Amino acid sequence: MFKFFSESFNNLKQAVSNTAKNLVGNVAASVEGEDEFSEFVLEDMEDLLISADLGVNYASELVDNLRGQDKIKPAQVKDYLKEEFSRTLAQAGSSNLNFSDNDLNIYFIAGVNGVGKTTLIAKLAYKFKQEGKKVLIAAGDTFRAAAEEQLNIWSNRAGADIVRRDKADPASVVYEAIQKANNENYNVILVDTAGRLQNKFNLMEELSKIKNVIDKNAPDKLRECILVLDANTGQNGLQQAKVFLEAINITSVALTKLDGSAKGAIVLAIAKEMKLPVKLIGVGEKMEDLKSFNPEDFINALFEE
Repeated sequence: MFKFFSESFNNLKQAVSNTAKNLVGNVAASVEGEDEFSEFVLEDMEDLLISADLGVNYASELVDNLRGQDKIKPAQVKDYLKEEFSRTLAQAGSSNLNFSDNDLNIYFIAGVNGVGKTTLIAKLAYKFKQEGKKVLIAAGDTFRAAAEEQLNIWSNRAGADIVRRDKADPASVVYEAIQKANNENYNVILVDTAGRLQNKFNLMEELSKIKNVIDKNAPDKLRECILVLDANTGQNGLQQAKVFLEAINITSVALTKLDGSAKGAIVLAIAKEMKLPVKLIGVGEKMEDLKSFNPEDFINALFEE
């Protein structure tokens, strides 16, 4: 695995500080001084977990586990939550980004407009370039000229090559990128896609068509279908995930704008409800601010005083 996927993430605690306060600090404070989990205390705890964007079902399950038992006391609530959150992330699967040496690696990047998809692609390209990989970007959002132009600018910054064709069929752009990658020995293709949810049927058709082109022309080269979500959308991110899951087999999530967000609990909600691992997190605007997601570090950052 690449060096950049094992980099220490020293500022993670700062990045998730607002989430830690919402998700852990407020809950712990609500039960402080209580000897038992009364119904009033449990209801208050459930409300706090829901308001922290953990999701109604998950919050209810965590609180229901505390009803009618006497092993876990209110003073141990942080240990209880830490163990449950760790189990949830583990059950969602590995957080390591799939990559195969000495082969072509294709990454299908999906997400609604405005979540930071374009900049994430550029930062991921930059990371691969830093490891000496030859990177090609396929500009598959062909009907938004501004999106293509922005991607072109970012690809230049990252030092990656790009295939773009204004107004062309997105699947044809991806086909051209695959041919170029095979002929010129690229290591990585990053496929940008449209994210217009206003016309859901057209979007689903477009994404499915691109996926079919990859499957037909580069079988076994598709390493990940990554859904990009904005950490600040909270539970709305789950609804977005469900739409994209209908069209393509999403394998993992990249969470942008985690720094400063109070809704980072969406990491746990995605793992619990969608059984999808978060693999990449954006914690700033610089090229270096795309990091690998380390579940253990994330949990420790949430619970450290």
